[in-house]
Amino acid sequence: MIGHKSQSYSSTTKISTMSSPPIKFGILGCAEIARKVSRAISLSPNSTPHAVASRSHQKAAKFAADNAFPASAKVYASYEALLDDPEVDAVYVPLPTSLHIKWAVLAAQKKKHLLLEKPVALDAKEFDQIIAACESSGVQFMDGTMWMHHPRTAKMKEFLCDGSRFGDLRAVHCCFTFAAEKDFLENDIRVKPDLDALGALGDVGWYCTRSILWAADFELPKTALALRGTVKNSSGVILACSAFLQWEDGKTATFHCSFLANLTMDLTIVGTNGTLKFQDFVIPFEEHKASFSTAVKSGFTELVTGWDPKPSEHTVMTDLPQEVLMVKEFSRLVGGIKYDGAKPEKKWPTLSRKTQLVLDAVKASIDKGYETVEIIS
Repeated sequence: MIGHKSQSYSSTTKISTMSSPPIKFGILGCAEIARKVSRAISLSPNSTPHAVASRSHQKAAKFAADNAFPASAKVYASYEALLDDPEVDAVYVPLPTSLHIKWAVLAAQKKKHLLLEKPVALDAKEFDQIIAACESSGVQFMDGTMWMHHPRTAKMKEFLCDGSRFGDLRAVHCCFTFAAEKDFLENDIRVKPDLDALGALGDVGWYCTRSILWAADFELPKTALALRGTVKNSSGVILACSAFLQWEDGKTATFHCSFLANLTMDLTIVGTNGTLKFQDFVIPFEEHKASFSTAVKSGFTELVTGWDPKPSEHTVMTDLPQEVLMVKEFSRLVGGIKYDGAKPEKKWPTLSRKTQLVLDAVKASIDKGYETVEIIS
């Protein structure tokens, strides 16, 4: 417990009979993260796993069996075959980033709604091609940034929007690191230049960048400057890096991302009146509850021996894990398009593109010898 006061919020989701049939998902590839999202698709009340594809029929069949797919689920030995299945409404794509441009575009052209793992592309130019295909086919796009859908995120935003308590944003500091094992550093797709060339910047750095933009109401910074000390492997893939972002009005942000340091998921957001902090911003310490702390107009006690007032902790409960809430929201949007004639929600591709633009600028700064790079939308 932090400080003098604790508040608890509950986000209770009632699972009721859906008025429309569940959205049928196909999964392209059997990556480790696909296990977590497959579970989310099964737990979400408005979706169901319908098919999985791999370049090996045996591998796809094993994935379906290991992840409790329904007996009616289909198994395909090629991604093309799954995309040609007329019953598939949406696809989840956890393929290496270098393959996104091919398979995400083809999925959109086949009129499959697209839940795409992050980073969404190798650069914004590739991402624009993906979104152009989605818009042409009228399909919904969303990236796989799960923490955006946790009810804690909405509750924290309420604090950040409270001018009397938080004030105006002045600074954001973010750190996401984990200590990868030797096998990861030698064999994981995230350290291979032909598969995920952005390395740690595209993986853990994506989350740092998204959190900073979220805190800034998705106002793009004016400039990005990579800080010296970037670590690369022998193939030139980033294993650790840091960056400094600045806006025209003077607010700033820093982040550090790494595959080479102990697991850390810290985010600190500083305003003129208040501060928000939490230590598990990507994956909560616990699946069904998450906390954050706030400090408002803090000062020192007499003789400067303590804080007054002390920070307070706030806990948010949720029946459904954040990845399930992500799938549920995506399926709700897809269902609105399929059954109610709604148009795709443009919010999600817009947020993805802004995140990608910042990553591109940081990567450019590294490549240019740590020059300041202007971010142009």
